[in-house]
Amino acid sequence: MGEHINNPVPVVAIVVAAGSGSRLGAEVPKALVPVAGVPLLTRAVAQLAAGGVDEVVVVAPVEGREAFVDALAGAPVPVTWADGGAERQHSVAHGMGVLPDLPEADADAQVVLVHDAARAFLPADMVARVIDAVRAGADAVVPVVPVTDSVRELVEDGSTVVDRARLRAVQTPQGFRRGVLEEAHRVLAESDTIVTDDAAAAEYIGCTVTLVEGSRDAFKVTEPLDRVLAEALVARGVS
Repeated sequence: MGEHINNPVPVVAIVVAAGSGSRLGAEVPKALVPVAGVPLLTRAVAQLAAGGVDEVVVVAPVEGREAFVDALAGAPVPVTWADGGAERQHSVAHGMGVLPDLPEADADAQVVLVHDAARAFLPADMVARVIDAVRAGADAVVPVVPVTDSVRELVEDGSTVVDRARLRAVQTPQGFRRGVLEEAHRVLAESDTIVTDDAAAAEYIGCTVTLVEGSRDAFKVTEPLDRVLAEALVARGVS
């Protein structure tokens, strides 16, 4: 569906940062959980900027917004704010709702990334791969990594082995042409359909999802053990 984009307008990342952090056992929202003294949100935005993002829209709770603003006081790119929604896809839709108006051709071609703030250690080159793939003509781009664990699928009378060689774990940022993402969310809203992520939203309207190489470093900080791993990455000098 897409065509090669020769003169890209600014790349925007919608950063979803509305999670509670309860599974981390944290007393602050997940995006504000510090790793080596720096909030996950701060790290995520810095890495997005290093990979080629020009502006970010952060979707965060209204209550306690000041702490989120403080976390990005020194952000390397301009930040706009949007309110979180009942479901993740509603939060993304709210983020798209504050994107600046552009001429139709530019808006359709603009690269928009959707990223989870909890994936704070994404390498800059992974971000660049996603952006480059959209600019090269892909409508929807997802970074993935091979599944390393053995996997079994539950069936009616027990379980069965799944060939993990054919499986990939999905990461963010996921990248889209803005026109594709806006149309996908419009159709989902009209049909009252909930999907698992934005790539599934694009598939819902008939787009093909392009896969690019992800990174083990872009894991999602969700549980206490993930925080230990994050601290180890910082000690190793990853971010």
